[in-house]
Amino acid sequence: MTQAELSAPVTNRRKAHLPALDGLRGVAIIGVLLFHTGHLSGGFLGVDLFFALSGYLITDLLLREVERTGVVSLAGFWGRRVRRLLPALATMLVGVTVLVWFVGAPDLVRTTLSDGPWVQANLINWHLLAESASYWERFGAERVFGHLWSIAVEEQFYLLWPLVVLGIARFSQQVHKRVAVGATAGAVISLVLMIVLVSPEDPTRVYTGTDTRAFSLLLGALVATRPVRTAVARVVGARTGAAATLLVAGLGTAWVLVDGVDSQWLFTGGLFAHSLAAALLIVLCTQAPDSLVAKSLGWRPLRGLGQISYSLYLWHWPVIVLLPVHITGWLRTVVVCAVSISLATLSKYLVEDPIRFRAKWARGRTGLVVLVAVLICLASLWVFLPAPAPVTIDITKLN
Repeated sequence: MTQAELSAPVTNRRKAHLPALDGLRGVAIIGVLLFHTGHLSGGFLGVDLFFALSGYLITDLLLREVERTGVVSLAGFWGRRVRRLLPALATMLVGVTVLVWFVGAPDLVRTTLSDGPWVQANLINWHLLAESASYWERFGAERVFGHLWSIAVEEQFYLLWPLVVLGIARFSQQVHKRVAVGATAGAVISLVLMIVLVSPEDPTRVYTGTDTRAFSLLLGALVATRPVRTAVARVVGARTGAAATLLVAGLGTAWVLVDGVDSQWLFTGGLFAHSLAAALLIVLCTQAPDSLVAKSLGWRPLRGLGQISYSLYLWHWPVIVLLPVHITGWLRTVVVCAVSISLATLSKYLVEDPIRFRAKWARGRTGLVVLVAVLICLASLWVFLPAPAPVTIDITKLN
């Protein structure tokens, strides 16, 4: 990469779609699926890869807008996020809640109706922490929306980070440099909080808390800035392919060897290192799209999974929870994957893409009215669906 290419404005670079990034999403969702079906102990690290990708892509988008207009349109940004994320989420919430209400056990119905409003408010991670719901123990039939903690963390990032970038754009001419400094400072503070707050008995607080997980998103944001991209290109030079291969090998080894709560080093710097490696792999794929790693990640089936990864993440855990327990082993995994991929594909092509790309009513004032109506309907679901009565014990009969 030449110096002229490195210094080119963001608006003139990386406009082309990069198949490798879809492939990385595909890898991330495969890891999560294999973790939740009991086949890959470190597959939960796919969430960190998702975070790093989100941080990179959102920051790249914001910086290109600043380059083009000098500011960030918050209404435009948040509107695009709502059109991208809410249709699939609302569809899943309604479908799963109604199904659970009809066929679920009473405890499952109660927790579903209790968790639903917090999912809608994008605060489910803090709600679960307030209820002392352990991440490492809660993935059972009692919590059908437990996996959405990571969606809440991303949504909170989408709410706050554009404000930071807008503030920097208004008061500084060196936007890329200031964003890089801000992302670095935020990531370091987040790491320190994780180290200080971690509990050896149960690291759930630092694993699902927004403040202690922000570094995964911020490291992705960091590598989207021009100074960091330039530095990476200079350090790696012509060895981009080799560097990407080493990063893939390191990440893959971690996914195989890590064992959640028993790998305490994750919460004293290991997750930070993993997120940094993921962020570096992302930027290397963008700088060398013709490398072996980038081309491999662009493999069509992997890319296809990446393109439905959001809705696939939404649906896979409810499918696991609601699937009959007598289906076990790899047969269960195959059924979970088949059903989840089918639902995710239907979601993408029947709900998400039409609203995101073709629905004029989803924009402007009409879109705002529709958004309010959808939120009111969802809120009504939690209010008017009756929860089963709690189990009562007559203590007089115990004597």
